[in-house]
Amino acid sequence: MPEVGSVVTLEPEDETGRPVVLQVLPALVAGGVERSTVDIAQALRKAGGTPIVASEGGPMELELVRAGVPHFKLPLASKNPLVLRRNVRRLERLMRAHDVDIVHARSRAPAWSAYYAARRTGAAFVTTFHGTYNFRSPLKRRYNAIMVRGERVIANSEFIARHIREHYAVDPGRVRVIHRGVDLVRFDPAKVSAERVVAQAQRWRLPDGVPVVMLPGRLTRWKGQPLLLDAVAKLADLDFIALILGADQGRSDYRRELEETIRARGLVGKAVVLDECDDMPAAYKLADVVVSASTDPEAFGRVISEAQALGRPVVAADHGGAPEQLIRDQTGFLFPPGDAEALAQAIRRALALSDAERRLIAVEALAHVRKFFTKEQMCARTLGLYTEIRRQRAYGKALQRLQTAWS
Repeated sequence: MPEVGSVVTLEPEDETGRPVVLQVLPALVAGGVERSTVDIAQALRKAGGTPIVASEGGPMELELVRAGVPHFKLPLASKNPLVLRRNVRRLERLMRAHDVDIVHARSRAPAWSAYYAARRTGAAFVTTFHGTYNFRSPLKRRYNAIMVRGERVIANSEFIARHIREHYAVDPGRVRVIHRGVDLVRFDPAKVSAERVVAQAQRWRLPDGVPVVMLPGRLTRWKGQPLLLDAVAKLADLDFIALILGADQGRSDYRRELEETIRARGLVGKAVVLDECDDMPAAYKLADVVVSASTDPEAFGRVISEAQALGRPVVAADHGGAPEQLIRDQTGFLFPPGDAEALAQAIRRALALSDAERRLIAVEALAHVRKFFTKEQMCARTLGLYTEIRRQRAYGKALQRLQTAWS
């Protein structure tokens, strides 16, 4: 027992709020997981913490280098059980060398290795549930379940939070909704000059004065590119051009299939497949309508918020995280998933908007994004979660000392 007059306190030993956080993900290619990883690393560094990232690398690695964030190349995309086991040791060594407080896993394969490395080192384990994942078999569900083992489980939409509660055994108190955020410095309509928009139109050789319907997103079937072509074919009486915009990421056969569909259905000049764009703010400003036609529910789908930030009316499938992001029939229009006729009618409605209606949508859409879906909000809430975990752990240690002292 402590001596009479001695003081035992439950105050945390360290409330600096400057943790060392290791984020793990498969690779740093262009995508929502990768974008969020880079944004959080940059925000943590700006706040005085120490961010570290481990992945197999990729184009976005350069952004970390520019921000002074250390990146370690490890084979974290592999699902091979032997590689996963070796990654436990690799991550453990990395975490001990850098005194990592929190490891934040953003994908299942690296999460399994990070979980056991965290147990060995005593670091906190946090996850972000970025998608619904395939869980048709018990084995697959068990594989996915690593994403709910975090001391905190971040869901990037209310839709994902509901999915977690419905399909996995998890204490709801550990699940926190932190929406993805738009960089309103980059996606600021006031900063996108007319010259940038004209230059982008010239690069794509777009005809003057023809309305543009745009579907941005990587070229993969579930993003709904064939559905858009079905809808375009139903709008032969309207004058517009549909841009299918995105990288095929090696899916060259799928790109050729889309191009062949355009030719076979007589849509040459009405629809075109383009590579990903280096100036997406200018691309959005070119669009009269931005479409999100995913046939599977998206966890969030940042295209919807980015387009609204640039004041564009959005047409989106009514499932996943889409309904959370727009104001129905005010900043965009929803249609039943997979329904080409309904998509066509929604596009027709959006193209028929008057100039005054478009101006009103632009004001309301940007205000909506600023209120709920900014990068600053996402980063602040995530860093606040890190601080919450550290304080909880510090209080736990203080309580343990108190119990030991009085035993």
